[in-house]
Amino acid sequence: MRDQDDFLTIGRFARLCRLSVKQLRHYDDTGLLPPARVDPATGYRYYAPGQARDALTVALLRDLDVPLAVVAATLAADEPERARLLRAERDRVAERIVRDRARLELLEHLAADGGPPEYRIALGQEPERRLVVARAVAGPGELAERTGACVGRLLAGLRDTPWRPPLWGLFPLDLAEGMRIAVGAEADGTDGTDGTDGTDGAAPEGGPDGLDRELLPGGLVVETVHHGPYSRLPLAYHALLAAVHERGLRPLAPVREAYLVGPGEAPAEEWTTRLVVRVVEERTEEAA
Repeated sequence: MRDQDDFLTIGRFARLCRLSVKQLRHYDDTGLLPPARVDPATGYRYYAPGQARDALTVALLRDLDVPLAVVAATLAADEPERARLLRAERDRVAERIVRDRARLELLEHLAADGGPPEYRIALGQEPERRLVVARAVAGPGELAERTGACVGRLLAGLRDTPWRPPLWGLFPLDLAEGMRIAVGAEADGTDGTDGTDGTDGAAPEGGPDGLDRELLPGGLVVETVHHGPYSRLPLAYHALLAAVHERGLRPLAPVREAYLVGPGEAPAEEWTTRLVVRVVEERTEEAA
């Protein structure tokens, strides 16, 4: 048995490892970093010097905002698994930085304009469109990546099939985890199906090279045109959906994005995207 003098009090150990006493107690309660010894009479916690490396690792990772569950798994893992866990955490932080940069850009535009910018909103009729589409499932943070992947799969699938620009992006009204998205084009020989809303309805018949077919109903729509990078599309959606509700209309999924000018055709500030939402008039009931 180790001599009492071999152990460090919780206060001394906390100062050595750049942690607070409160943190050490919490890490003991959660099982992340239990003390080497607890005095049964007083309940005082004592730590062995050999625990300092783990405690300093905990302090470092928590300063980097690594979740406690990942910290615990990292301490328990062997070297190859520990490296994998840390790479996964690095990737999570990188994704968050990308999202934060997009948010920063939007806030800069809002601050410069004193609020959401003005968009010209139009009410009109949209024809029925029959598309060949590539589909994917995405979360809000994956939207750009998964949409780009759909574009690649669609163009590869249509390499031997004439199609008419623009490409169309189809998205649900609510951005949530597990949402179904699609990118499509009007192609020669596209047949109609009984499918309606590809993001919410039954999957239509298959198209060329494993692609699907999509029937977009025509009808009354509210639309606007966005000029600039896709990262600023939320500003256009804000104006478009606000106009829909202010006019007493109900939006129907999918929201449609027509990419009139995009990457490879012009600088990002000159990209042009037409946003279209099919709408119906809300039924109003007289108060009893």
